[in-house]
Amino acid sequence: MIRAFVSDRGRLLAAADSREALPAAVWTDLVEPTAEERAALESMLQVALPTREEMEEIELSSRLYQENDAAFMTALFPSRTDTDDLLMGPVTFVLAGGKLVTVRHHTPRVFEVFPRRAEKVNLGCSNAEAVLLSLLEAMVDRLADVLERGQREVDRLSNEIFRTSTTPGDEIRPLRHVLEEVGRKGTLISNLGNSLLTFRRVAGFLRQVMLQRGSNAEMRERVATLARDIQSLSDHDEFLSQKVTFLLDATLGMINIEQNGIIRIFTVAAAMFLPPTLVASVYGMNFAHMPELGWVFGYPFALSLMVLSAVLPYWFFKRRGWL
Repeated sequence: MIRAFVSDRGRLLAAADSREALPAAVWTDLVEPTAEERAALESMLQVALPTREEMEEIELSSRLYQENDAAFMTALFPSRTDTDDLLMGPVTFVLAGGKLVTVRHHTPRVFEVFPRRAEKVNLGCSNAEAVLLSLLEAMVDRLADVLERGQREVDRLSNEIFRTSTTPGDEIRPLRHVLEEVGRKGTLISNLGNSLLTFRRVAGFLRQVMLQRGSNAEMRERVATLARDIQSLSDHDEFLSQKVTFLLDATLGMINIEQNGIIRIFTVAAAMFLPPTLVASVYGMNFAHMPELGWVFGYPFALSLMVLSAVLPYWFFKRRGWL
């Protein structure tokens, strides 16, 4: 699918007929392009657009490069799926012939929100570089929102793991489920870290491209500000990653403590029932000469002895604080 946007005094307007508006479009958004759509853009720009396989390569030279005065930049950006998880996918930005082309194979929400905002508010989208900067700023803002949500969920998990008392009727989830959620949050933070890393590289590469092309100082300062914002988000993501690691270790420690408590109970129970078992074993022997066998109070005596031999270890363990 091709979406073409033209500039109107700093605003972006979606073209009614994207194919017809391609020559005048300042920004063209390619979503899962067909071979015909790719060929039309490549013929107009005189550059070869990267394929999906090329966009997914992790080599830096495959994500950031210049070719025939065209700058190619690829970054990872998340979008939501039906399961409320993040789907990470590459987005390629191409600056060529005074136009911006974005190529993607997933549907991040920012690509729907940003055009609507750019149509209502004058964001200074008068040329391709300005559109790219505004789009990158919107994408970084979106990453910041997701990171803030991740922090709130990590804080909630932390309170849940270390909660010592609950209100009546409030149940504590089994730690196994907490462990699964900690793992999901770790995946979320890791994906955001990878995305921020690619955006940091894009910002650095874009700054060099603007220096080579002699872009104005205001644009270069916006790129520098964007790079600082990305760096601060990366630092915060690193902090959250360390906190998730701590929560993972803490959850495993809690599970260990619970398992040790269960093993201790079984150990104490075995120690308590060992003396009565010994007494029962003694009086269960088939010897002819056992004084207590002919005694009227032999059976109550044996029962009392078994109870006493179980109560005394329990009292001793309780006194030592082992129970």
